[in-house]
Amino acid sequence: MAKTPGPSTEPVDRNDLSIAPLAAVVLAGGASRRMGRDKATLPFEGSTLVERVVAAVSTRCSPVFVIAAPGQPLPEVAAEVLRDEIRGMGPLVATGRGLRAAAEAGRDLAFVCAVDMPYLSADLIDELAGPAERLGADIVLPWDGRDHYLAGIYRSSLTEQIAVLVREGKRSMRALAESVDTQRIVMAEQRALTNVNTAADLP
Repeated sequence: MAKTPGPSTEPVDRNDLSIAPLAAVVLAGGASRRMGRDKATLPFEGSTLVERVVAAVSTRCSPVFVIAAPGQPLPEVAAEVLRDEIRGMGPLVATGRGLRAAAEAGRDLAFVCAVDMPYLSADLIDELAGPAERLGADIVLPWDGRDHYLAGIYRSSLTEQIAVLVREGKRSMRALAESVDTQRIVMAEQRALTNVNTAADLP
């Protein structure tokens, strides 16, 4: 499979929006070492991060899958909760689990995101969905000076490639992006791509 060099020259076109059906995969099972606690249940403006992110992606995506750690407590959310078989395997394994569920639900594309993105919006998803449908790439990522691996659109057929990488001992999202056709969509820095990594990031 081809690797896309460089950050990409694919600009955002506000007219290049799509109504292509998308699943969503919310990765909620990370250890959150910098935060020092589970981020999924972190209180945020009267809710929790997982509730807030599920609500945001649900305005554009269906079905929505939340990938959680074994035994991880979560509030009730309007999504299907899937549990990792083993704790601490990393985002690549969890992404594979979510994409498999998306494929079984009949979705070719899924928006994959981290649970620590409280300002996520349907507008951001749509800006990626149009190019994802038009370009036919395996992965479409936002790029604002860095790759946002956990805020991109992934083909559900990537489960086989993820399994190959995991068998080779590779666990990073970057390893997946470098092994398939990945397009980066150049964007300005924006609030929707903000991750809450430490208490200092909270409002």
